[in-house]
Parts: sequence; C-alpha cells; structure tokens
Amino acid sequence: MGFTNFIIENFNEFLTYTGFANATAGNMIMIVVGAILIYLAIKKDFEPLLLIPIGLGIILGNIPFRADAGLEIGLYEDNSVLNIFYQGVRQGWYPPLVFLGIGAMTDFSALIANPKLVLIGAAAQFGIFGAYMVALALGFEPNQAAGIAIIGGADGPTAIFLSSKLCPNLMGAIAVCAYSYMALVPLLQPPLMRLLTTKKERVIKMKPARQVSQTEKILFPIIGLLLTTFIVPSGLPLLGMLFFGNLLKESGKTTRLAKTAGSALNDIIVMLLGLTVGCSTQASEFLTLNTLFIFVIGACAFIVATASGVLFVKLMNIFLPTGKKLNPLIGNAGVSAVPMSARISHNLGLEYDRHNFLLMHAMGPNVAGVIGSAVAAGALLGFLS
Repeated sequence: MGFTNFIIENFNEFLTYTGFANATAGNMIMIVVGAILIYLAIKKDFEPLLLIPIGLGIILGNIPFRADAGLEIGLYEDNSVLNIFYQGVRQGWYPPLVFLGIGAMTDFSALIANPKLVLIGAAAQFGIFGAYMVALALGFEPNQAAGIAIIGGADGPTAIFLSSKLCPNLMGAIAVCAYSYMALVPLLQPPLMRLLTTKKERVIKMKPARQVSQTEKILFPIIGLLLTTFIVPSGLPLLGMLFFGNLLKESGKTTRLAKTAGSALNDIIVMLLGLTVGCSTQASEFLTLNTLFIFVIGACAFIVATASGVLFVKLMNIFLPTGKKLNPLIGNAGVSAVPMSARISHNLGLEYDRHNFLLMHAMGPNVAGVIGSAVAAGALLGFLS
C-alpha cells in the first residue's frame, strides 16, 4: 500500500510539471499566432527566413511549464540555453553582426552613381519621427516612444538594437512587430503606391545609371563611415559594421571574409535572432494593451514612411528637368527592407510597362534607407541616453 501511494504521489507531482497543467489561454493564443506566421512563411512565401524562426520561437517560448520548478529551460531563466542565446538580443550584439552581413551583400553602386537618391531614403525616415510623436501622445515614455517609432524604418535589427538600449521591456513586441511588417511589405506597399501615383508617373523611364569605378566603391564605405558617425557617433555599432562589411566586399582582397559575413555567419545570426525574438513573446509579457498600441503605431509609421518616400520623389520631379525625372514608384524603397521594397518597385513598374526596369534605380534609395534608419536610431539613442 505504501509503494502504491508513493507511485501515485510521484505521478501526481509529475503531472504538475506538464504543459497541460500549466497552460493558460494566453499560451494557446500565442501558439496559434506562431503557427499562423509559419503558415504565411511556407504557403504564402512571406519572408520565410524571418517568419519561420520567429513563428517557431513564439511556439517554443509559450510551451507552459512550472515557473517555480527551477528547471532552467525558459528564456528568462538564468543559465538556460535560451537565456544564453538571448544575450545577443538583450546585449545588442546580434544586430551589428546582421549589419555586417548586409554590408557584405550590398552593392552601393546605384547610390554612388546617383547620390541624390539618398534624399529619398532620408525622406522615408519621416515615418519614424511621426510615429515618435504619436507614441508620446498615447502616453508612452520618451524612451519607449523611440523604440516603437523605429519600426517605421522597416529594419528589424535596428529596431532590436534601439529597443534593447532604450526600452528592453518592450523589445519582444517591437521586434515581432518590425519583422512582421517587413514580411508584409508585398501586401502593404503596392496599394499605397498605386494610390499616390498616376498612370503617367508609373511609366516614367529613368536613364541607365553611369558605371561606378572600383575606386569609388572602395572609397564609399570609408567616406560613408566618417560622415555618418561624425554626425551620430551613437550609431557606430550599426554603421561601423555595415560599412566594414561593404569594404570587405569591395576591396577585392578579402573575398573569403565577405563571403563568410554575408552567408554562413549571417545565416547563423538570423536563425538565433529570429528564434530568440520569438521566444521572448511569452503570453504574460506580450498579450498587453501596450502591444496592441505598438502594432497600430508601427503600422502607421510604416505607411507614413512609404508614403513619404513616394511623395518626396514627386516633389523632386517638380524641380528636375524633363528627361531626368524619377519614377515615383522607387520612393517606397526608401524604407530599409532590402531588397524586398526595391523588388516591389520593379515588379509594379513592370505591370504598367514590361520594358521599364526599375530594380537598380530602386536599390539606390533602398540602401540609403538602411543607412538612414541606422542614423535615425543613432540620433534617437544619442538624444535619449
């Protein structure tokens, strides 16, 4: 009888450790959200490299267990494997490594050949500062408002970097929001681009860009680093790694390093970043009214950023002579979702003229948007630190 009681007591104790005994409605909701993101990534091809790690991370982070059991398995438990991986997010060293990979994969020729395109990238950052004011009006603290506003730059690593410094308590919601809108770029941008342009504007053909010399390509990351970091030294972690990666690519002497930074290293960091960001969205931390506000403000910021880029091109065309006007469809690429938004510019242009190739032209404001979002993040960090 004593042995039977022992077995029953231990079995009952075991049951208290299971997910069935500790599950909450919030856990179930978040697991469904993670499954939806995985579905969108696989069936709808919405940025699977981002959404599959984040989606599975959301599921992983919401597997219920006894918080007082001391199992050291949760993301927020010291010494757990997930907590160790999460240090790269919390301490902010994943984002600079992602920027290293972006720099090693990016060709800045379109921007070098037509420097005025940098103005489009700068104009698209208006969404960040507009969202900052909205967040303040809704009662968020200045540091929190800055972290939320950076979503408008459509740059997940930048959003993580800034929120880890200014508002770590909101970082999970901000990161998931930023990556979600990056993945939804193909759905969100085209209707807005059609609304803000005329058919005549959509078929504007731009002259092919001039050839850029190797010397210019080598000098660009050095000069770009000096100009941007002298203006916003606080953006050094992101900007420094971006231009370092690009110099590795363009120098012609470090091909192996550039290939590693842009492929294997970048892939590893993106996997860990997506997984741990997803895991950070535990229901108790994520399902709050603030999260809803963050998603709404983020959407507004992204829409304003896209509209600002398109409208700024239309404004530029007023002052540009005939034959040198820009196609406003490249304005959406001012957000830093590289190269997704540039491909959207190109594909939408082809819908109205099968011989109008906008991809290389759109890459100019697209890479300028990467620099612009990092500069904006550095400015906010320097101002609010």
